[in-house]
Amino acid sequence: MIGTALLPLLAALSAALAVAAGAFGAHGAATPQAAEWLRTGGMYQLVHAVAALALMGQARGPALMLLAGAAIFALTLYAMAMGAPRWLGAVTPIGGVLLIGGWLWAAYGFARGA
Repeated sequence: MIGTALLPLLAALSAALAVAAGAFGAHGAATPQAAEWLRTGGMYQLVHAVAALALMGQARGPALMLLAGAAIFALTLYAMAMGAPRWLGAVTPIGGVLLIGGWLWAAYGFARGA
């Protein structure tokens, strides 16, 4: 299990990376497509880092799933923006499925009063 201090540390680092990616997308991306990938990845990563921080006191499992999903989703987009092969985009939806799963897991816990 992830230690008490590690989950917020991972969420904070995720948020920092998201802001850096968004800034690079706005000011240094080589193409409009690269800028859009950086913007999309940054938005998803930042929102889910904050959500993980909000959830971690009540739902650590879903919070961790959100961070993992956001990392896969965003990092594949960031990699393509930096010139990685476009086929890597086929991995991006795995992150999206983890994000959906994290939210459903959280909803299930809240519905059960956890």
